This record gives sequence, C-alpha cells and structure tokens, in this order.
Amino acid sequence: MSDIEFLYFQTLKSSVQEKYLETHSPSFDDISKWKGIDIIYFQEDLRQKAKGNISEKTFYTYFKNNSQEKIPRIDMLNILSVYAGYNSWFDFKKKNKISQNEKPETQSNSEEKTEIVQNSDSFEIKKSAEAFASIDNQAIDEINRNILTSDKRQNFLRTYLWLGISIFLFAIVLILVFYDNLFYKKYTYAFTDADRNSSIKGELDVKIIRENESPILFKVKPNSPFVYETKSKNLKMIISSPFYKTDTVTRDLTTAPVSENIELKPNDYAIQLYYYSKSIIDFKKKTNELNRLISDNALIYQVVDSDIYGIETMDKQKYISLVTLPTTSLENLEVIDSQMKNGKIVMIKFRITDDGKKK
Repeated sequence: MSDIEFLYFQTLKSSVQEKYLETHSPSFDDISKWKGIDIIYFQEDLRQKAKGNISEKTFYTYFKNNSQEKIPRIDMLNILSVYAGYNSWFDFKKKNKISQNEKPETQSNSEEKTEIVQNSDSFEIKKSAEAFASIDNQAIDEINRNILTSDKRQNFLRTYLWLGISIFLFAIVLILVFYDNLFYKKYTYAFTDADRNSSIKGELDVKIIRENESPILFKVKPNSPFVYETKSKNLKMIISSPFYKTDTVTRDLTTAPVSENIELKPNDYAIQLYYYSKSIIDFKKKTNELNRLISDNALIYQVVDSDIYGIETMDKQKYISLVTLPTTSLENLEVIDSQMKNGKIVMIKFRITDDGKKK
C-alpha cells in the first residue's frame, strides 16, 4: 500500500464522519472516540444507506487505532465511499484529488549486496595402474575365497545382532507407552436441568481441580456428555454456565460409577435477562422488566472483538437502550456472564458477534 492511498483513506474517514454527524449526535464528534452504542447506531445507519455492514473488529482496526497505517479491503472502501455520497472508492479518489506534495517523505535505505565469488580449483585425481609382480594365480584365488567366506560370516552375525537389538528396543518402547495407560479409567458425566428434567441446551464450562497442579478447563457442547480419563483416585470439578448456578462436584473414584447424571439448578435471573434482552416483545414491557431485574448500580461490560480494546463499560440505562433498539445487531447479542445479589442482577457481561459468525 502506498502512502498516498492511506491519505485518501484518512480523507474518506473524515467524509464518513461528517455524513453521520448530519443526522446523528454521538457521544463524541471524533469518529475515533466512538464506542459501544455509538458504533451500533453507525452500523445500522451504514446498512440502511449503503446496504453494507462493517464488523465491530473492522471498525476498531481502521477507525479507532490505525497506527500501522493500513486501509481496509476494496469492498469495504466501496461501501464507505457510497455511504459518504460517492459511487465507489475510485469515484471518491477521482473527486478528492490529493497532491503528491502531501505525500509523506519516506527515507529509503538501500542495501548493498556484496557478491562473493569463490573460485575453487578443481583437482583431478588420476589413478595410475600399478604393475604387480608375477604371483601364483592359484594362491591368489585361494586367498580371495577365504576373505569372501569371512565377510559373509561377519555380515550374517551383524545382521542378526542388529535385528535382536531393534526388537528389544521396540519392546521397551511399547511397555513405556502402554504401561501408564493401563491404569487410566474413563468416566462419563451427563448434565440435565434440575427443574425441567431435560438435557442442558447451552454450552458448559467444566474445570478440573488437581492437587498441586494448575486446573484444566473443558468446554462441553450443548446436549453432549463430558468424558474424562484419569488414573487419579479422586475427582473435583467445577461446573459453570451463564444460565445455571455454579456447582462443585467431588467424587471418590474408587467407588464411583463410570457413568453418571448430574443435575444443575437453573439461574432464573440470568435466563430472564437473556430472554428480555433478546425478545421482540412490546418495548415498554421489555424496558420495565429489565429495570426490575437489573440493579441501578450494576456493572455492565461489553466484550469487544479487538486486539486493542478488549472491554468497554456502560451504565444500566445505556444497556437497556441498546437491547430495546430495534436493530439487526440485537440478533447477535450474547450474554456471557451475569451475577445477582439481593434479588437484583449486579453484573452483566455481554458481546455482539459479527454477522455470520457462529457463537
């Protein structure tokens, strides 16, 4: 990418910002300071006016912090140009000529390449035939036969010696590999909803706690059992989910069954929060229910799909405004975690995934 192309893109960002400010009043006029609900409103406006979509990750990469001076792909440049009032990226550059004098000066460092040529003399080794004195042909034949017999005997012994050593080493390797596995045992755990007596339809986190070792975290897919192999005599696991109460399970594996069903108590407040955040019921009723569920001092975090900005915060009213906004982004809202205290939700962690991305 040339420096002049980056200058064009900077000009385009200013045009996009001006276009948006004509009909909207974000938290900041500067597009690089937009976050959270400002980005959601901009995404919706872009869909309506340019029939295109910009992902949250793309916005953070090219609008929030573009220290590496990169520009988006041509399809995204075309969408932004249409939004700003042009036919395409080419049309935008044609109507917004930038002088070459504005191009930043760059210092080119030329590397001198030193070519090293190594000349090697070729040596030709010539074998000269030696003349032997007259030797009795019969004696020479006898000597050759004795040497051949000795070589065959040595090769035979060497072959079988290496074969025996290889078999021995292979047997040791098999013992080392399978000896430890002989003491492993497989355990299968299925999870069900304690209130509905049905399988868990959401993803679960199972953390195995091991003595004097770091915990191991497993992701259990919806409607799937958790299978764990161990040679330990005891098992301690912590089972958690956004929609179920965290449960700690301990087992003495010397007497425990190899297959077991574990019931989890649903977190009714988390389920209600998810339902009212995603539902399309009457907005007034939706707002009242969320006001009732969420504490006024709740900590609310939006997890951002960006290498630079990992998380952003918002207050209760901004969250309610976001989830009651009739936009297509609401379809991709995912509640990651929530906590409650004294009958109120005091913490919410959520994210909005990109269109087409699996959660």
